[in-house]
Amino acid sequence: MFMSSLLSRLPSQHGRTSTTLCRVLSRALLSEISALPTREKPSSSSHTHLEPCKGTNGLLVRKTHFHQFQTNTSIVDSPLDLSSVQKKIMERSGMEVEFESATTTEDILRSFEAMESAFDQNDVKLGLACLKVGLHLEREGKEPEKTLDFGVRASKVFDRNDKESLYVAMALRMMGSACYSLKRFNDGLGFLDRADRVLSKLESEGYRANDIGPVLYEVQVRLANTKMAMGRREEALINHRKCLELKEMSLEPNSREVGVANRDLAEAYVAVLNFKEALPHCLKALDIHKAHLGDNSVEVAHERRRLAIIYMGLGEHQKALDQNVLSQKVLKNWGLSSELLCAEIDGANIQIALGKYDEAISSLKGVVQRIDKESTTRALVFIAMANALCNMERFADSKRCLEISSSILDKNEQETPKEVAEAYMEIALLYEAMNEFETEITLMKKSLVILEKFPQEQHVKGSASARLGWLLLLTGKVPQAIPYLESAAERIKESFGSKHFGLGYVYNNLGAAYLELDRPQSAAQMFAMAKEIMDVSLGPHHADSIDALQNLSRAHGTMGRSI
Repeated sequence: MFMSSLLSRLPSQHGRTSTTLCRVLSRALLSEISALPTREKPSSSSHTHLEPCKGTNGLLVRKTHFHQFQTNTSIVDSPLDLSSVQKKIMERSGMEVEFESATTTEDILRSFEAMESAFDQNDVKLGLACLKVGLHLEREGKEPEKTLDFGVRASKVFDRNDKESLYVAMALRMMGSACYSLKRFNDGLGFLDRADRVLSKLESEGYRANDIGPVLYEVQVRLANTKMAMGRREEALINHRKCLELKEMSLEPNSREVGVANRDLAEAYVAVLNFKEALPHCLKALDIHKAHLGDNSVEVAHERRRLAIIYMGLGEHQKALDQNVLSQKVLKNWGLSSELLCAEIDGANIQIALGKYDEAISSLKGVVQRIDKESTTRALVFIAMANALCNMERFADSKRCLEISSSILDKNEQETPKEVAEAYMEIALLYEAMNEFETEITLMKKSLVILEKFPQEQHVKGSASARLGWLLLLTGKVPQAIPYLESAAERIKESFGSKHFGLGYVYNNLGAAYLELDRPQSAAQMFAMAKEIMDVSLGPHHADSIDALQNLSRAHGTMGRSI
């Protein structure tokens, strides 16, 4: 076994080493680290973010091209009589056997404490034991702070011997996972970035994918999740793509896990509003899950709901409605009432996009009868109904629906703050459609106050700030608009990247605000940045790209120059 091979190279003054702990980690620790599992049942979750296996049942290191640890495992520093040496060896061997056989958290921690008192703190075997305890706690998912502590201890031991070993990467990955659970995202990102660098170095030195692939996959998953939680969605895409590549390298092309990886990448593209890139991955996931699970499976229903969202983003509303109808049938067959309600609300919104207002209202009236009177979902039904009525120019009826929705949301602000904040933003947009700008400004500000508590919602805060800045500019409150627009630019750039079309619109509005305040040089800079982004994302002949060019010309004209 590879641990035996590793530990047999550890120097010992007495010409022998205990192999008991080798067996511990061979069977207990590293069997918990499974190689990109070919038989692991994929998650059927429909959550937006990739979640690695809870704990560690996904990593397996098969081979042993590990760097030799240079550590002194000698039992004593001066000669003792043989019986004393043998006695200590036997005592340690007994501790290792007890540690190996422990299965409950209580027994593992107790046996570890016994080992801790007998082994040198820099002994690699104690570092490996720390890693095993941490992995067990991670799998249990109850004490991330303690998991982090064991990861730190393990990494310190390994660092003293080789700062770029696979064990260092494993400890860092565990530390990053614990930080994610503790919402210490910046710390976690630092650990995971270092783990990624270590693994890249090992890969460049000739380590095979089978040796480091499992740990590398877990690191990429955690990097993606951590960056998403920090609102850095564009950066997270790189890690999501790497996850799919690793799955495709190690598994059959139509395996369920490859399907899940395609689904996750599709969701990541949707998160940055790149529906075009999301579509082929979602279709691939749908095909794979249909082949494995059948058309009537819940997972296929979830894939169809995702596909409907993507088609909506692409403006292909009829295709979106077709997928929504198919997903509703499956969810109804399985008796998933709460998911069915959400799918029915989605369907009504698609009908509104298609101009089928009466059909949408009829559907929503049926839905509202089956929802608790004080639930956030009920508020969403009234928002959708208000949208249909607004499009029919029945503004008084639309406002009544919005008032009902707002009263429900006010009661749920503490329980579901993020959902409430996003609902307020939807209501605000409907008031804008009815030229109620002051009401919209109030609601947008209210949303931003709620969202400030959630660092992972940078993209939503960026969108809300952009809208609020534009509204303040529109209503002549230019000095108030600028801080919101500047904040929006920073947040959208961090979340979606420097070439996202949304950033172009923010820069265009910011340029207009600077021009209003007689700051033509700053305005010209913003218009030039807006034009550059829009030319790339929308094309140079798009109306908004042309508008940005004309604004740039105005700014230069104000400065007495031409372009």
